[in-house]
Amino acid sequence: MKVAHYVLQRLREWGVDHVFGYAGEGINGLLAAWGRPENRPKFAQSRHEEMSAFQAVGYAKFSGKVGVCAATGS
Repeated sequence: MKVAHYVLQRLREWGVDHVFGYAGEGINGLLAAWGRPENRPKFAQSRHEEMSAFQAVGYAKFSGKVGVCAATGS
């Protein structure tokens, strides 16, 4: 089991339904883990890192759930 699988497992345990993110070199391992059959939490790709953050904030405000953003650090 790789670190990315543990991250996704922890997000599921915390009740996270969606993760908003922008694909990039730094999180490719995490994105590959989303390719597994469960695909939970659901990954919603945006066109830019900042948009992912805005989506996560909007999701949290209107759903009352945790908003999560994932982006590359490069």
